[in-house]
Amino acid sequence: MSVESVFPRLEALLPHVQKPIQYVGGELNSTVKDWDACDVRWALMYPDAYEVGLPNQGVMILYEVLNEREGVLAERTYSVWPDLEALMREHSVPQFTVDAHRPVKAFDVFGLSFSTELGYTNMLTALDLAGIPMLAADRTLEDPIVLAGGHAAFNPEPIADFMDAAVVGDGEQAVLDMTEIIRAWKAEGRPGGRDEVLLRLARTGGVYIPRFYDVEYLPDGRIARVVPNRPGVPWRVSKHTVMDLDEWPYPKQPLVPLAETVHERMSVEIFRGCTRGCRFCQAGMITRPVRERSITGIGEMVEAGLKATGFEEVGLLSLSSADHTEIGDIAKGLADRYEDDKVGLSLPSTRVDAFNIDLANELSRNGRRSGLTFAPEGGSERLRKVINKMVSEEDLIRTVATAYGNGWRQVKLYFMAGLPTETDEDVMQIAEMAKNVIAKGREVTGTNDIRCTVSIGGFVPKPHTPFQWAPQLGVEETDARLIKLRDAIRGDRKYGRNIGYRYHDGKPGLIEGLLSRGDRRVGAVIRAVYEDGGRFDGWREHFSYDRWIRSAEKGLAGTGVDVAWYTTRERQYEEVLPWDHLDSGLDKDWLWEDWQDALEEVEVDDCRWTPCFDCGVCPQMDTQIQVGPTGKKLLPLTVVNQ
Repeated sequence: MSVESVFPRLEALLPHVQKPIQYVGGELNSTVKDWDACDVRWALMYPDAYEVGLPNQGVMILYEVLNEREGVLAERTYSVWPDLEALMREHSVPQFTVDAHRPVKAFDVFGLSFSTELGYTNMLTALDLAGIPMLAADRTLEDPIVLAGGHAAFNPEPIADFMDAAVVGDGEQAVLDMTEIIRAWKAEGRPGGRDEVLLRLARTGGVYIPRFYDVEYLPDGRIARVVPNRPGVPWRVSKHTVMDLDEWPYPKQPLVPLAETVHERMSVEIFRGCTRGCRFCQAGMITRPVRERSITGIGEMVEAGLKATGFEEVGLLSLSSADHTEIGDIAKGLADRYEDDKVGLSLPSTRVDAFNIDLANELSRNGRRSGLTFAPEGGSERLRKVINKMVSEEDLIRTVATAYGNGWRQVKLYFMAGLPTETDEDVMQIAEMAKNVIAKGREVTGTNDIRCTVSIGGFVPKPHTPFQWAPQLGVEETDARLIKLRDAIRGDRKYGRNIGYRYHDGKPGLIEGLLSRGDRRVGAVIRAVYEDGGRFDGWREHFSYDRWIRSAEKGLAGTGVDVAWYTTRERQYEEVLPWDHLDSGLDKDWLWEDWQDALEEVEVDDCRWTPCFDCGVCPQMDTQIQVGPTGKKLLPLTVVNQ
């Protein structure tokens, strides 16, 4: 049975909201398929505003992978701003997709991709607007399967009450496998109802169904155990890993936004995973092993993407793009190929020890020469050993001297505050490093017209990292440290004027910490925040610390635990962590040993170039590190006769 578009009702509301274009759909390369010709239908959501959600690579890839499959359709939905939310409630317009403006409740699967935990309240808004019961236990056959994915799904326990399923790891093959299970169940007449299809998904070992697991607690509030409550449900759920990226050259037809978005470029993921071993970095840990896309595969994706979009910039994405074994040849080959078209290249940021001027020149050859971004992360040499960021101040000064000497005038340095074992002295070293950078820049350029921007974010301990046991620094201590650093930078008459300083206060980080290491009891807090008006918590102007603390007192009443218990408390080895039954491939003993190495300031090398350190991923996931070089060059596509 066809599902009607809600656009006629929505259209009347659009003149009364800001940026109505974001709700219209019809972007270049978007897809609208015949509803009746498909038997499995997905609504995909990045739970944030259109301008943030549309460029998201994960959603864009799954959208295309699913729509390529016969009899399957996928449409996109994003969070609506509060002005439209109010009008939708007033006029009974449900949460809709932007592709065909179909109601989200009509789909078989409502899949949400969480890169940050601060999107959880937006999920509850979407569920409520869609008319889908907020609690998974209250849903019927007429409701979609609510599925969580993305990096935050590696600990989905805080939203366990609201979702039916979670997938950890790479989504490409996972969504296709789930589609076939749902298709077969529907073709059989949906036997056994909602429980049966969820049970079939659970039995694959790669889809986590929270309702099939009971959590038992100790008297002191810690978890005693997490145990399956159905036969055939695995004790641990495994992550998905796509091994050959060249077999998945997505997106082939990247979406071109109608409204301004945070990234106005065509992006290609050049490799997945990272084995640098930065102990704070969840993304690096959970995406192991390293899997490189071939230089020719990258070239083909760039060529197809530029033809399909008309963008004038290509982002070469990964967790550490300069670490690709053929990054020099990739950058030169692309710069040569698109020199006449003036297509610019960009990397998200550059590792200090991977930077070289040839690479930088190739990246800026066809585009504008913007600032360079480096991430030392820790202010002192000692702290960089703790976090396993093997970069010395001498390396940094030498690198920025090369950059300033070759025409760059702006360098951005990114650090974190609140790292384990950090002291005031470690943080004050950031000011000294910034001053040394400016001094060296003046020396090599002979001019005072250079800039260094120091940007600082708060450290949040994350699941599946060596720091998952670490205490988080409290709000007051974080803010006091950052104010002291600000005063040290601004109070320096010789260099202060050339140093920009940006920092985030500790409040959002503490709430992110509550959500990242929380268990099922935190779900009541999220719901209380939502009911108190919480929306767009990742946006500074919408975030309310007081609302979260107020809601935590309400939601955690009677549990014996509080915000501090989840955040500033150090965990011990024997404690059962809320995510232990979700298998990222990392051996828990190895993570603990790395945590002990951190406390002893012991550095560990990158296992790409050294013997294996037994993190567990390759044997446990039956995977392996995949790196080049391939020995191939990225030649121009056509021969030009002179």
